[in-house]
This record gives sequence, structure tokens and C-alpha cells, in this order.
Amino acid sequence: MGIASPDLSVKIGKIEMKNPVTVASGTFGFGQEMADFYDLSRLGAIVVKGTSLDPWFGNPYPRTVETPSGMLNAIGLQNDGLESFLSEKLPFLRQFDVPVIVNVVGQSVEEYAEVAAALDKAEGVAGLELNLSCPNVKKGCMIFGSTPEGIAEVIRAVRKRTGLTLITKLSPNVTDIVSIAQAAVEAGSDALSLINTLLGTAIDPWKRKFRLANITGGLSGPAVKPVALRMVWQVASAVDVPIIGMGGIMNAMDAVEFMLAGADAIAVGTGNFVNPMAAVEIVTGIEEYLKATNISDVKKIVGAVN
Repeated sequence: MGIASPDLSVKIGKIEMKNPVTVASGTFGFGQEMADFYDLSRLGAIVVKGTSLDPWFGNPYPRTVETPSGMLNAIGLQNDGLESFLSEKLPFLRQFDVPVIVNVVGQSVEEYAEVAAALDKAEGVAGLELNLSCPNVKKGCMIFGSTPEGIAEVIRAVRKRTGLTLITKLSPNVTDIVSIAQAAVEAGSDALSLINTLLGTAIDPWKRKFRLANITGGLSGPAVKPVALRMVWQVASAVDVPIIGMGGIMNAMDAVEFMLAGADAIAVGTGNFVNPMAAVEIVTGIEEYLKATNISDVKKIVGAVN
């Protein structure tokens, strides 16, 4: 007899998720953009767009380009800043029964710490994802996340200002992601999310010009999945904290692969652009997989690859 109703719940730090599916920052806006498609409470968590202390205007256009099996983006973390998030966007999210994780960006260590301190006091924020990996800005983010020392400096500063669960988002644009992950955990990160986008570019051969005004952008989508899967497996084998895996997850079997590699939860990113229903369809698909394989608890598949 098969399992009637498998347990899909997972825990990331102090964040209790009803299922292991969340959304990648920057691909889901602040929730309101996607709320017409389905009840946001069906997700395990929502990770909102990167939020900075002051408004960021982003990079010049064109900022996106489709590539084989993926896309390049150079948005540049455009957002209206912390005050707007607290007064306009967070109140909307509070009406849903879903943990809200805020992706935090900054141009200096102190900016990260100030945003974290403000969010620590905000009703309805379950955790923080420190974006130390975006390749599309000239200050902060990947500049900190490309060395163990840089990533540790930011995490230690933020850890002093908040008791919320800290998730550090790692960059694949490094030589040794394991040493970066270990430094993040040693500095006080409660969990890790990976991967962010891979740095790439595209050229129009007829115009002989770069397709992005920024020249380079972050590559996401199915093209990056093998790299992401390998890095999740490497990091999960080296650290003892929860991991949110992402990178080219388009369907439930992609999600299961990441969990087998060691991810405790997964995030849907570019898949949201292709199919706005992708995240909730993946929740259903994971449940169907567990039933088909007679597994009672989704946590039993984490790291179960042979």
C-alpha cells in the first residue's frame, strides 16, 4: 500500500516550511506580482526581490536576453529600498500563511547590517537571505562573496544585529565554493542557498555589439543545472547546515535531483518566467514522487544519492 499523505515539511534554521519549495529572489517580485496566479500560502516560503537600504535604480537597458536553455539578466538589483518594502510590500505579504525571507543587498558591510537590524524588528519577516553573490553590480554582493574573508566579514556584522535565521546565497563564480561555504557557516550563517547565476555574455554578430548594455549578465535556467547540482552536492558533503538548492529547476524531477544531492529545500527561479504555476506544480510533483516511491517523509530523500 502506498503512502496516503507524505510529510513534506522541512526546517531551514528556525523557519518552518510546510513543503520544501520556495522561489528564487528576483524571479517572484515581492509576491504581489504572482498572487493572481495562485494562493501564495501553497508555497513553503517566499524569498522576495533583493532589498537595499536606499533605492537602487539598476542597470541601463537592454537588461535581459534569451540564451540556449536559459537567459542572461543584468537587472542590477533594482528596488525601491528598505522603507518602501516595510511600508508597502511587507503588509501585503502578511496576509498569507507563508514564511517571508528577505533577500538583503548592500554596497558596504554596514549597509547589510543596517538593513538586517531594521528587518529584525519587522513583523512578518521569518529570515534573511544575504545576497553575497549577484554578479551584476559594481559594489557589494559578489565582491564580498568571492573570498572566505569577505563573506565572513559581512555575516559576522549582520549576525550581531539580528536573531533571524541567516541564509547566505553563494556565487558559483569562484574557484572553490566549498571553502566559501565553510567560511560562511563558521561566521554564523544558519543555512546556505546556491547557486546564484553564472557570469556570461552574448553578442549580436550582425550589429557587432554586446546584447546587454552592462556587457555581462547572470546566466540562469536549465543550462546551469548540472553546475548547480554538482555544487550543491559538494557543499552538502562539506557543511552541516540546511541548504536551499537552485539553478535550472523547471519541474518536480529537477527538484528531487537537488534534494537527492543534499538540498533540504529548493527554489524555483527562471522557471517562474516560463510557467508562473511552476512552483506549486513542483510541490504536487514532489508529493507524487514520494507516493510512487513509498517514502513517508521528504526529509528521507535529502542526500540519498548513491
